[in-house]
Amino acid sequence: MGEKLRRKPYEKELFRLQGELVKLQEWVRTEGRRVVVIFEGRDAAGKGSTIKRVSEYLNPRVARIVALPAPTERERSQWYFQRYIEHLPAAGQIVLFDRSWYNRAGVERVMGFCTQEEYTRFLHQCPIFERLLVEDGILLRKYWFSVSDDEQERRFHDRLEDPMRQWKLSEMDLESITRWEEYSRAKDQMLIHTHIPEAPWYDVESEDKRRARINMISHLLSSIPYQEVRRVPLKIPVRPPGTGYRRPPRLETHVPDAAAKLAGH
Repeated sequence: MGEKLRRKPYEKELFRLQGELVKLQEWVRTEGRRVVVIFEGRDAAGKGSTIKRVSEYLNPRVARIVALPAPTERERSQWYFQRYIEHLPAAGQIVLFDRSWYNRAGVERVMGFCTQEEYTRFLHQCPIFERLLVEDGILLRKYWFSVSDDEQERRFHDRLEDPMRQWKLSEMDLESITRWEEYSRAKDQMLIHTHIPEAPWYDVESEDKRRARINMISHLLSSIPYQEVRRVPLKIPVRPPGTGYRRPPRLETHVPDAAAKLAGH
């Protein structure tokens, strides 16, 4: 990997790519296409920050983020893929999975949250499930964010010391430090069974988060044959003359002007 990407060229290219993502969104919406993007990888590998940049300028009615909590007792009794199916996109939608059904191949496998039988069944069924999605017309993209053990630990320390980001760190995340090799073996097995021609994995080198974001978004855009959609020109109408309406007194419960103290700063 090359040197760290400097902020100015990064921000310029990111903004350009985000403009292309808006074009992609309009193409998906008008053509009635369905897009699913899966973000997986090590804890603190940069998945969340990349998703944030992908979705920053998109319409939340078209592009939505799915980050499911731990399954309920009822969901545990269902077919494993069932709770993910209800979050798949309808025509004209993009879904970004911040972790996905691959939880079973990663954290559930390593932490013992599933049985050997459930794990083996997942490895068998997952390629079949994804082939069905692709055959039905869903554009499925899967990205694995890779980061070294040293860089992961450094990011954990940064989060631990930052009160604005401490919520990102859980006991489960810290447990991954002591189980690094187990997670590596789980990833290797996952790739053996689920890196299929119809839905291949794409590895994103994430030692430099800026590079990772640029590379991932660039690849996503290059992998989908979208076109810029001609928009119907809009014109702001002339406001009609007033008819004598007068605004009533403000509510006593209006929001006070806390920003007044900042004026002139």
